[in-house]
Amino acid sequence: MSKVNFKPLADRVLVEPAAAEEKTASGIIIPDSAKEKPQRGEIVAIGTGKKDEPLNVKVGDTVLYGKYSGTEVNIEGTDYLIMKESDIYGVV
Repeated sequence: MSKVNFKPLADRVLVEPAAAEEKTASGIIIPDSAKEKPQRGEIVAIGTGKKDEPLNVKVGDTVLYGKYSGTEVNIEGTDYLIMKESDIYGVV
């Protein structure tokens, strides 16, 4: 888990996406152009939630989210996604 100097606002969370798969189950190496965007990641920072609606996730949770969810940002040389808690499907 990364320690990042960033605090999301309201019901937003900062997610560090998991690495893309390098090989298939049968051992075939996947080239960079064919890799799929990961849909799993670890929460590294959370906001305070909305009034009367606390967040259900916490820092360190591994979550599943939509393929096109969130906004990609680069903070201190690391790629992250900022998304609303409602974009998260569940905790693994």
